[in-house]
Amino acid sequence: MKSKPGPLFLEQRAYRRRRMADAARVLPVLGAILFSVPLLWGQDGSGAALTTKVMLYLFVIWGLLVGLSAVISRKLREEETRSADNQTQSKTGV
Repeated sequence: MKSKPGPLFLEQRAYRRRRMADAARVLPVLGAILFSVPLLWGQDGSGAALTTKVMLYLFVIWGLLVGLSAVISRKLREEETRSADNQTQSKTGV
């Protein structure tokens, strides 16, 4: 009878880096969806949505997307420098 295989070990740093890279890939799709939301406003027969509300919404969403992309890129850069430092330490034996 075969025994159950043990849990697959994934290094935590590599896992986090992959999830951050996935988030960076999804961010443009999320932005496109959020930018298209104002197209749905004002469909109840009362006319179009107010331009000021739409522009405020778009500006806030744009700011959030810029902030999210800055956080994601900073995390990716930190992980990259850590992995580079670990590789140089393992090569030098320090």
